[in-house]
Amino acid sequence: MTTETVEYIRYHIPEEQSAEFLSAYTRAAAQLAAAPQCVGYELARCEEDFEHFVLRIVWTSTEAHVEGFRKSELFPDFLAEIRAYIPSIQEMRHYKPTTVRGTGSAVPTLYAWAGGGEAFDRLTSVFYEKVVKDDLLAPVFDGLAPEHAQHVALWLAEVFGGPPAYSETQGGHGHMVAKHMGRGITETQRRRWVNLIQDAADEAGLPTDAEFRSAFVAYVEWGTRLAVYFSGPDAKPPAEQPVPKWTWGAAPPYVPSD
Repeated sequence: MTTETVEYIRYHIPEEQSAEFLSAYTRAAAQLAAAPQCVGYELARCEEDFEHFVLRIVWTSTEAHVEGFRKSELFPDFLAEIRAYIPSIQEMRHYKPTTVRGTGSAVPTLYAWAGGGEAFDRLTSVFYEKVVKDDLLAPVFDGLAPEHAQHVALWLAEVFGGPPAYSETQGGHGHMVAKHMGRGITETQRRRWVNLIQDAADEAGLPTDAEFRSAFVAYVEWGTRLAVYFSGPDAKPPAEQPVPKWTWGAAPPYVPSD
C-alpha cells in the first residue's frame, strides 16, 4: 500500500471573510506547490453551507509533513498567509488511504473509449500484419504463434481497463515479461514498434482525440521501454505482479527500490 498520507483541515469561515480566506490560500498554495513533501492539494467549499471549507493535502508521508515541510524554509511564508484562520479550524488530522478506491462510471475507461475488445482485436491484427513484413521487427517475432496477436489484444484490453481475460488465461505481468527475456531488443527496434502500432491504431479506427492518443502512446512508450530493459543481458525477472492498469492520467515518477 502507498505510504502517502492525506491531511484534512476543516474550516468554518464566516461568509464575509470567505473572499479574504480564498485569497490567503491562493497565496499560501505557492509554498505547497514548491514543497517536495507535497503530492497535491485541493481546497473545497461546502455547497450546502458556504461557511465550511475542507483543505485536502496529500503528503508523501506524515513524517515528511511534520518533520520536513513544517521545519522547512517554506513553512514560515505558508503560515504567515493562513495564520489568521487557525482559530477557525475544526479538524486537522492525517488519514492513511485504504484499499477501497476506484473510479466511477462517469469517466469511461480507455478500453471503453477505444471501442471495447473488438477495437483491440482490430489493432493487433493490423499491427502484426505490419510486423511480419517489417525488415527490422520480423526477426524479433520469428516463429510467431498464430494466437499471439489475440493474446496481445487481451493484454492491451486489460491494461486499458477491460476485463481480466489475459490474467485469467495467461497470467500476470510476469508472464508478459517472460516473453521478452533474452531477446535483446534494441532501441531502434523499439522505436519501430512504437511507430507501427500508432500506424495500426489509425488503420484500425481507434479514437484520434488528443486525450486518448496521449494516454495510448504514453503506455506504449512505458511498456516498450520496459521490454527493452527486460530483454537485455543483465535483466532480472520481476516479482509476480498484476497486469498494470492504465488510465487517462500519467504514471507516477519511478522511485528506485533500496
